[in-house]
Amino acid sequence: MTALHPLQLSSEELGQFEEQGFVRLGRVVPVAEIEALGQRIDEIMLGRAAIDYDQIMMQLDRVAGDDSGPGPQSKGHKGATLAYRKIQELELDPFFLAYLQHPLFGDICAKIHGSERPMACFRAMFMNKPAGKGTHLVWHQDRWSDLDRDPLITVWTALDPATLANGCVQIVPGSHRALVNPDHPSGFLSAEQAAELLAKTQPVPLELEAGEVVLLHNWLLHSSDVNHTGTPRRAFSVCYMDAATVSSRGAIYPVVFGEGAISPSSGSVP
Repeated sequence: MTALHPLQLSSEELGQFEEQGFVRLGRVVPVAEIEALGQRIDEIMLGRAAIDYDQIMMQLDRVAGDDSGPGPQSKGHKGATLAYRKIQELELDPFFLAYLQHPLFGDICAKIHGSERPMACFRAMFMNKPAGKGTHLVWHQDRWSDLDRDPLITVWTALDPATLANGCVQIVPGSHRALVNPDHPSGFLSAEQAAELLAKTQPVPLELEAGEVVLLHNWLLHSSDVNHTGTPRRAFSVCYMDAATVSSRGAIYPVVFGEGAISPSSGSVP
């Protein structure tokens, strides 16, 4: 049996995060817990979960009769299918909330932001590349124009094996140290910038077994291909941020670590 990661991030791992912009954490919870999360997200996609679907952002990988690209991102269930591309606001689900509040992730937030600072969940998102489908994600850095500061931490968990064949995330180590387009609210590279990037660097594929976890800096350049296999590539991605972050849209984000943190067991999940 593969050993689980300790409940603290080591000084060596913190150094690698600062230097390279990513750290492979291995397994954080037993395989059975990952399988349970996989079953839970299937229940949500099929409309069988006791959850307020009117509060959940859901996007189909394809809309019936239109194979040109993903459907719109909007709240509400869009039919019983396992072919969703994205499902967000999963901090509203007690199963996913319990996972994203794992002590290791709290320790990561404390070491990177300071132990005295409450941390919020900016985005708790299921990401899926259905069998034989999926969307090519162009090279980019994660940024959001409505926030007064950029979130820095994403924890990415493979719910299925992630391979080059099924569209695993690819990264450029060390590219988190500066913004490519600092004066533009979008972190997406132009076609010319992407071509220049690939001409001078060899991307690293983050091939993972189901249950393996990677810590990513949000400025780390990354991309992913479509799924060329007959099985899905599912993942759960959580972006953590300083709870003092302010959105110009007036959005409120739940505190998940520190004072005022919501709890999946106390009935205080919003």
